[in-house]
Amino acid sequence: MGEASVAVYEYAGIAIASGKSVKGLRDADNVRTLRAQLRKDGVLLTTAAEERAAQKAKPKGSLDLREWLERPSQADVAIMTRQLATLVRAQIPLFEALTALIEQVEKPGLARALTNVRDAVREGKSFADSLAEHPKIVPDLYVNMVRAGESSGTLEAVLTRLTQFTEGQAKLRGKVSSAMAYPILMLLISTVMLGVLMTSVVPKVISIFDSMQKALPWYTSLLIFVSRTLSDYWWLLLALGSGAAYGFRSWRATTEGRLAWDRFLLKAPLVGKLAMMVSVARFSRTLATLLGSGIALLPAMGIVRKVLGNAALEKVIETATVSIREGQSIAEPLKASRHFPPLVTHMIAIGEKSGQLEEMLENVAEAYDAEVDRRVQMLTSLLEPIIIVVMGGFVGFVAFSILVPLVQMSEFVE
Repeated sequence: MGEASVAVYEYAGIAIASGKSVKGLRDADNVRTLRAQLRKDGVLLTTAAEERAAQKAKPKGSLDLREWLERPSQADVAIMTRQLATLVRAQIPLFEALTALIEQVEKPGLARALTNVRDAVREGKSFADSLAEHPKIVPDLYVNMVRAGESSGTLEAVLTRLTQFTEGQAKLRGKVSSAMAYPILMLLISTVMLGVLMTSVVPKVISIFDSMQKALPWYTSLLIFVSRTLSDYWWLLLALGSGAAYGFRSWRATTEGRLAWDRFLLKAPLVGKLAMMVSVARFSRTLATLLGSGIALLPAMGIVRKVLGNAALEKVIETATVSIREGQSIAEPLKASRHFPPLVTHMIAIGEKSGQLEEMLENVAEAYDAEVDRRVQMLTSLLEPIIIVVMGGFVGFVAFSILVPLVQMSEFVE
């Protein structure tokens, strides 16, 4: 009975030795017990709140900014999975392994989720069912692989596979994000600079042209029109831009809109090929990981469909799943869709015939991961000079539109 009264407290305190602020999660019967436990660890308690009570007090569906900021990334989940796999491999019981992880992880959101998972395991739930209660942190893929590992007694091997998979996905996402960060930053800086130029510098020159009483070249008139529009109606342009963005997001949130947009992305120049390669690499790696963990093909296809991130390809996988259920191979419906490259469907067909489908999928994933890396670097190297040339072109147009009338005016005066 005493164990049932244990609560989870989110605390903040001061380390006695260093004087630094510390915070975390800790089990205790009450605040007095919590204070005594922390004092033994050399921490003076300053504030404490029961974590479960705080969760219940929060209105359902409310937007919690702190929760959003503390939500763990894919890399955080990958690190946690590696640590858990190491502990399980060392023959440490799952409950104790989760307790050790709670003290180890840095993200409060992940610590809270692990605390709830540990408590559910202590109450008799399976590890997979406990994880399933936190879909924002662990996806269906993760839960189903853990469930397969628990039922077959190979949880250690499954966690090792999950470690490799989550680290690979985090690495791929990190490559794309880091490669695009610099071009996006350049684009933002260029936009701000041109905005300042058009709203602050050009209007001062316009007053000179107004006093000339002379017909201006078309490009100068165009520059004056754009500058005055930006200066006088910036609020209207901002409202129209915001409305257009909201309308686009609302349309894309619909089933038809998402499908149409994702189909467009796959056919778009430059980024279309990259989007397809990222999805193919994710499909191959995920399916290979699921099959290697003992999950049957049809359930594995259902899980894979949810992690592709492209509605057009999800529809292809859905159709392929129906065809497989009717007795066809995997490669045939994928090839008929014309969304998957011939090399991929050919290698999958060979894997099915030879009984080495998992190995072939791993080979496809590795090949496309390398190709994604190469294309991201190529796109980055192209975007930088393109942005510089476009920015230089705008600045050159502004300078040309201002200087030519001024030169003409000076010649007229002479």
